[in-house]
Amino acid sequence: MPTTVRPISGLSAPSVSRTNGRDVRGTQDASLGLPATADISLRQAALVAGLGLLLMTFLAPIANFGVLQKLIVPGDAAITAQNIAAAQGLFRLAIGAFFVVAVLDVVIGWALYIRFQAVNRSLSLLAALFRVVYATMLGVALTNLVSALQLVGGADFLKAFGTDQLQAQMMVLLSAFQSGWDLALIIFGLHLFVLGLLVFGSSKGRALRVLGILVIAAGLGYIVDGCGKLLLPDYSLTVGAYTFVGEALLMFWLLWKGIRGTDSKRAMSS
Repeated sequence: MPTTVRPISGLSAPSVSRTNGRDVRGTQDASLGLPATADISLRQAALVAGLGLLLMTFLAPIANFGVLQKLIVPGDAAITAQNIAAAQGLFRLAIGAFFVVAVLDVVIGWALYIRFQAVNRSLSLLAALFRVVYATMLGVALTNLVSALQLVGGADFLKAFGTDQLQAQMMVLLSAFQSGWDLALIIFGLHLFVLGLLVFGSSKGRALRVLGILVIAAGLGYIVDGCGKLLLPDYSLTVGAYTFVGEALLMFWLLWKGIRGTDSKRAMSS
């Protein structure tokens, strides 16, 4: 008795090709039957991460050192309020620059995950999550700057409060921003520590191993400074000012890899 075999709709077998005697999966995912085309290449991921880091090297220092630290006078609420009131537009630009930095951190975390997932997918995901958490904490801390600006701006609903009260509250909010950012930098240090492990393990070459060690050192610098400020009221060291070299070299390496255009499997080890 003849038997008719009917095709089952909705299921598809992964295509397989032979290369050097080994089975290589084609363009379909074995478990889902979906196309497994790459959304972004290793070269593009490196370029996105490198350009993001390059843009951040301009935005963050300008917002922090060029604006905030020039307007805020520690211990003097009156002068600080006068400075911010006289430069509200500049203060808003600083807030905007920090917000862009937070967004860039998310994009960079995503690009670095793609770049290093072939080395260790779990560690690469952990590093990306640490960077996203850091960006979220920075974004939350920025709300304190927005609130401080509202106090200085003299909104109608604030007229019931005295000037001294408003200025004192403004200083509390400015301090809360800095404390929140310092706490977030501990998470950022953890991100760099894990990222350094990925860079170190991505190649047997001496150059990348040295780069990995320097990135790990940069992460430890942020962790030490952040924990010091959190646990010691009079902490005044700036370890991160001496260990940031790894971050800079990593940015240049990513830009070089992005421009060089190596998308092969061995790109991770070169």
